[in-house]
Amino acid sequence: MTTHRIELDLTRSLFDDHRRGHNRWHPDIEPTLRVAPGDIVDVDMRDGLDYQIWPHSGVDDVVALDVTRGHPLTGPIYVEGAEPGDLLDVEILEVRASDFGFTLLFPGLGLLADRFTEHYLAKWDLAGGIARSAQLPGVAVPGDPFLGVIGVAPAPDRMAEFARREAELAATGAFVMLPEPRGAVPPDPALSTVAIRTVPPRENGGNMDIRRLTAGSSVQLPVEVPGALLSVGDAHFAQGDGESCGVAIEMAARAMLRIGLRKRDQLPALPGSPTYRFRERSTREYLATTGVPVTAGGENRFMDVGLAAANALGELVDHLVAHRGFRPEQAYVLASVAADLHISSIVNIPNVLVSAALPLDIFE
Repeated sequence: MTTHRIELDLTRSLFDDHRRGHNRWHPDIEPTLRVAPGDIVDVDMRDGLDYQIWPHSGVDDVVALDVTRGHPLTGPIYVEGAEPGDLLDVEILEVRASDFGFTLLFPGLGLLADRFTEHYLAKWDLAGGIARSAQLPGVAVPGDPFLGVIGVAPAPDRMAEFARREAELAATGAFVMLPEPRGAVPPDPALSTVAIRTVPPRENGGNMDIRRLTAGSSVQLPVEVPGALLSVGDAHFAQGDGESCGVAIEMAARAMLRIGLRKRDQLPALPGSPTYRFRERSTREYLATTGVPVTAGGENRFMDVGLAAANALGELVDHLVAHRGFRPEQAYVLASVAADLHISSIVNIPNVLVSAALPLDIFE
């Protein structure tokens, strides 16, 4: 077993320094490291927006964001012996936070996008395992750092299939980020014109934003190309289930990963999408609001999970405004970084019920 180090110049963005990273998925991106199964990788990661927000930043920097630059991933990592049909097992040994994080509101982004139409920025000091922000006085969010993006390269035919189905969805008027050469790393037109974006999770993993992928957990990824080509990034200091405003407490980070491999002949079946293992260890007290799928105009929509979740979240925002004295944008940010969205009931037709649960120990 060997320990490898992927060290980045964390004073420079991926956009300015293309070495050892990428921000699109494509099977022909050259690996930055080769490892054997059982090896450990000690890896640096930039924040998910590629250093466009700093401690001195203001709302003007949020307005000026270039979203074509997200997510700056570290990798790919070539795993010796990995072949299509195998299963990559990535054990997360440690996620070490930096000392600065941020959360922002961006028009059009998040579960309550129709309600929050202005830019907003909360900056966090990360120290002693706690996040505090001058924009959210009296709040202390415990850290539980994790990797928002863990994925392997898609096979060429799978990449084409992902692009096809997302283009069809975009044609219906849905907001989808399609292949875009602007801001792409690597910038080679042969790759950037067809490489798929890192925003949605897919069957190859990617931007899953599963807050339970903390130290001690593991994620299993179906291998689609020789070497698997593993990449990681978009570290979060803390996040509620659902990442409801579209952004967690974003940060740069350093992680220790053990790379395992299970060969096809050792598997009773290969999963069609990622699986993961984790342990729950919370004994915290929560306040939870609920929502069912009824519009503001009184229309009942059959088992609409998205609408029920929006209603539960809206109730939580309203509660924080009324009972804790927060402004609506403060409450929305707080919900995104600390509150969990859960499907509490999905069998009682015609209404699914979603809960938004906020731990009460975050209030000082």
